[in-house]
Amino acid sequence: MKNEKNNITNLIDKTNQSKISQELEKSKPHIIIEIIEYVPNSVVSKTIIKKTTGNITAVSFDVGEELAEKTSPFDNYIQIIDGAAEIEINETKFRLELGEGIIIPAHSRHCFNANQQFKMISTVIKSGYEG
Repeated sequence: MKNEKNNITNLIDKTNQSKISQELEKSKPHIIIEIIEYVPNSVVSKTIIKKTTGNITAVSFDVGEELAEKTSPFDNYIQIIDGAAEIEINETKFRLELGEGIIIPAHSRHCFNANQQFKMISTVIKSGYEG
């Protein structure tokens, strides 16, 4: 019982540490496709920068995974940094290859499908929507 309690405490400590270091370290070079790994049967995200005016996130999709349709009140720039992705915007499907990007307009219905593994950078800009 004591070992179980210690294991739970260690897990909580590790979880809290990962929440503290959500963003990438500033003024330190990195290789963008290496900041996030593929996890079997998962969609994984890593915050690069998070501000009130927007955020940049790296996301990896294992093959067969998807993000359900949603809308956002902000423009979202998507760039594929590994593999290829299927993105649907307002019922129009796009296949994006490595190095390609697309702007998902604010208030558009969109979803992502991984017919193969892929990694992307998502950049959301929230400023400029005040009026």
